[in-house]
Amino acid sequence: MGFINNPTYVLTVLSLVVILGVYVGKTKLGKHLGAALLIIIFTAILANLKVIPSASTSIPLYHGIFTYVAPISIFYLLLNINLSSIKRAGIPMIGLFILGSFATALGILISWCLLSPENTLGEDGKIIAGMLTGTYTGGSVNFNAIALEYGFQKKGALYAGTIAVDNVITTLWIIVTLAFPIFLSRFWPTKTRIKRSQENEEFIEDESINLTSLMWLVFLGLGAYFVSDELKSYVPQVPSIITISTIGILLAQTTFVSKLKGSHNLGLYLVFLFLAVIGAYCELSAVIDLKDLGLTLFLFAGFSVVFHGVITILVGGFIYRDWEMIAIVSQANVGGSSTAIALAESFNRKELILPAILVGSLGNALGTYLGFLVIYIL
Repeated sequence: MGFINNPTYVLTVLSLVVILGVYVGKTKLGKHLGAALLIIIFTAILANLKVIPSASTSIPLYHGIFTYVAPISIFYLLLNINLSSIKRAGIPMIGLFILGSFATALGILISWCLLSPENTLGEDGKIIAGMLTGTYTGGSVNFNAIALEYGFQKKGALYAGTIAVDNVITTLWIIVTLAFPIFLSRFWPTKTRIKRSQENEEFIEDESINLTSLMWLVFLGLGAYFVSDELKSYVPQVPSIITISTIGILLAQTTFVSKLKGSHNLGLYLVFLFLAVIGAYCELSAVIDLKDLGLTLFLFAGFSVVFHGVITILVGGFIYRDWEMIAIVSQANVGGSSTAIALAESFNRKELILPAILVGSLGNALGTYLGFLVIYIL
């Protein structure tokens, strides 16, 4: 199939998967899974069947969705933000996030002792341990920061293999964090819940959009992205996601922007496209092709993430028992801000969107230091 890398074809398939996920998500069985989880599963299947490109055969379209669509989708979702409930959500999320970060680092160290990955990975094992600590504290920014420091990106096959394992683990953890709040709430009912929206569980069906609103939303989204990107070139210490989020929050408080229709549905659709690419990056064949090396990396990374999850869920459960918030915090650790926000939107927890961004940014700052600390300890 020579057209498999054609961006028009791939975008058509991704758009169809979004439609399929939303419709199946309305069925009796689909409601238990949700559109977000279904979209990830569907695209993961298609990518592993070679119907669409996967991580190893990634095309510029995927990069464009990660670079442009994800932050702009966050901007649109923030135009509906409730500032009063954010104050109440912030402290619990920050506390759990810091706990989850150190649980990740501890999980890596325990995994190192139990599995002895250095027998397969050699001296590179310590650097990989630091990279995985960084990425599972706040996302891929930390992964690459540590890799660049040690020139690890020059180790072609091993670097690519580590990325493949990271992609698979991250996608699997998105599925876990989407599913465990539903499962645990049946056996260990929610004790406390930060004020949540009274809107539909999945998305607002009756939020109509007119031409005037669409014109302004497109202009504001692109403009906010441009400003955030330009500011980062002058002040690289300030993450662009913080800038575009701040612009969105400020605009949301104005009367004019608050009257624009359709920002929520537009943002949610873009989030679904982003999640579709996340699913496509779950390339099991790439991990299998690595054989013993891939198995070692998978077990090493997988154990640390599971350990992080167990600690975060148990402690969060005893203190707060707001399963959706705990899932979002854990996802902010393992996947970063973007996937945490997608989770918050999937749970219809708009009051947790901005806290998810903030703790994700905290992870960007904390993850690199924790990664280097783990390398130093090992």
